Amino acid sequence: MIENLKKYDVYVYMLFAYLFSLACRYIWVYQFSGYEPFYWHGELMINTNDGYFFATVVKDLLSGSNPDNQLLQTAIDTYPGTVYSVYYLAKFLPFSLDTVILYIPAFVSSLIVIPIILIMRLYNLTVVGFLAALLASITWSFYNRTMIGYFDTDMYALVFPVFILYYVMKFVKDDNLITILIASLITSLYVIFYPQGYAAITAIFVAFIAYGIFFVKDKKQFYLSLVFMSIALIKIMLLIKVVLLIAFFFASKQEVLRKDKTPLYIAIASIVFFILTGDGYALILSKISWYTTTGVEGGTLHFYDVAQTIREAGKIPFETFANRISGSIFSFIIAIAGYFLLCLKRKEFLLFLPLIGIGFFAYIGGLRFTVYAIPAMSIGAVYFIYFLVDRFTLKENTKYGLLLLATAVLLYPNINHIVRYKVSTVFNQEEVKVLNKLKDVSSPKDYTLTWWDYGYPIWYYSDTNTLIDGGKHHHDNFIISQILTTDSQTQAANLARVSVEKYVKKHLEYTPVANYIFENNATTALDANSVLDEMELSEYKLPKKTRDIYLYLPNRMLNIFPTVAVFSNLDLNTGEKRANPFFFVSRNFKQAGNKLLLGNGVSFLNNTGELELGRQKVKIKHFSVVEYDKRGKLHKQDQILDYNSRLNMIYMKNYNTILVLDDKMYNSTFIQLFVFENYDRELFEPVILNPLVKIYKFKR
Repeated sequence: MIENLKKYDVYVYMLFAYLFSLACRYIWVYQFSGYEPFYWHGELMINTNDGYFFATVVKDLLSGSNPDNQLLQTAIDTYPGTVYSVYYLAKFLPFSLDTVILYIPAFVSSLIVIPIILIMRLYNLTVVGFLAALLASITWSFYNRTMIGYFDTDMYALVFPVFILYYVMKFVKDDNLITILIASLITSLYVIFYPQGYAAITAIFVAFIAYGIFFVKDKKQFYLSLVFMSIALIKIMLLIKVVLLIAFFFASKQEVLRKDKTPLYIAIASIVFFILTGDGYALILSKISWYTTTGVEGGTLHFYDVAQTIREAGKIPFETFANRISGSIFSFIIAIAGYFLLCLKRKEFLLFLPLIGIGFFAYIGGLRFTVYAIPAMSIGAVYFIYFLVDRFTLKENTKYGLLLLATAVLLYPNINHIVRYKVSTVFNQEEVKVLNKLKDVSSPKDYTLTWWDYGYPIWYYSDTNTLIDGGKHHHDNFIISQILTTDSQTQAANLARVSVEKYVKKHLEYTPVANYIFENNATTALDANSVLDEMELSEYKLPKKTRDIYLYLPNRMLNIFPTVAVFSNLDLNTGEKRANPFFFVSRNFKQAGNKLLLGNGVSFLNNTGELELGRQKVKIKHFSVVEYDKRGKLHKQDQILDYNSRLNMIYMKNYNTILVLDDKMYNSTFIQLFVFENYDRELFEPVILNPLVKIYKFKR
């Protein structure tokens, strides 16, 4: 096929591809336009928990809303590019912060189309690049993590590396150091927007070294290019790095740096310095270890590891793996074939291997990594079609028509996925109203204790602090899990006060306060069970109260309560797991004769008051019914059917929900305070009793 483009045609392709990406992302907005439960202050809310982390940082910069949050400065230090870019947009544009964080992921991530088109233009395959850009911009995994409302640093994760690869490939083709300078400057910027990408860029650098050794002919230029990349990856201040890069660019033109083996020696020295001062390799290994680890963390005390409870860190089925990278198994197969053909014809495409490797690691490491393989696989899929069509002796218009038609087939499953992917906002309007009320009665120095999933939104909407959140959820998960699952409300109150006061006093930031409570050192620790037993005593000596502490109990926690319980369902001293608590939620139950079918082989026999668990029949201890009247007052009815049984049944009438749970779960803080509103009046004070969310203040 013959490429015959006019001077500005490439810009038309870029603009069209960019608008196409935006239009597809706008489908979600269109679907929920006017749907009040997803709106707050006249704007759709975002749909990712982590987005509220950065949003809170920016809100604090704009209005000083969270002055006592210990973790905000860490965000500024680690993600200055992300924080300040959003800060200035919200400060100077005529849009609210809520609007900026809603739409910025789409506008940034859609830039991915530009480097993909430019890469293929290097080889006179602009149309292939254009069609590949359309595909890459909306492929499942990339769309899911960059859609409108998905405010997170993921919007930068892929755009920067593909731009870097474009300039590296252009250097390989044109042998001009200005392009490697640009690649190095982009690399320097990348790590202040997306520091996790340091590992990916390190891998690209290693691939570039290997490629240059085998395939680059002008070694002097190549050696000098390695110096640029090494400087870009050294962890020093951005301004100093930029000055060094520009200075070396001008120095590289001097003859003294090009004599004999001088470029080689300089390159070796810069690489050695990078290896000694950088941590890219250690970061890669640590990420692999974290995403493949299982079970309980070792040490003096043994805490449950959070990694295996996170969906994105689990092994995924092959079909899901293929769909997220290419939209379908068929597309995935031809993408691999096309990429292989490209590498045979143009060895420069081997430079994509690090990103492909990270993407393919998703098959065992979790679905979030699939996004990295998308650019190469999208190019490969379209190129494979181009390769086949170009073999036919047809008119050029016919060839392009077939290429467009086949690409439409590749696009269809991805567009269909977008239409079906009706993800909800993190919280709904009623839940946010509750947090807004909490903000009115609390102080920014106060703490709200709940599971880490809800940490960042609580920061943003209530201006209070949390003990665990989307970034700090390690050993302290045990503390929150214990508070929520213990059958001793005294222990819950005492543990809450000790944890918060110690955390604040020692200004621990991301350090787990659990290590201080149990004196968990490298070689010694307190007997954790004894410490917890002492906290069940009302006379337990507490630290001085310096702030209020609230307990946040949402209805949505019912869905994850068994997972929450896992973190405290072990002996910290030995790491041994205790007997699994029984907790079953049914929302799709129906009557069939004398049986109430609850699902998953669980039934309730009306005539005998027994539960049928498969072939086993078990008596019910408590049969409880909770119901709200028209005034919002909770009414409770309870029957004891068999006091010797260990299983209980709760019918939450207004929620159309039935719970089947053992004594441990039935008597837990969460069930007693949220479901029954049974609380010790000496320990707890109800602040907000909403059917969706209940908030109590600890009195101690």
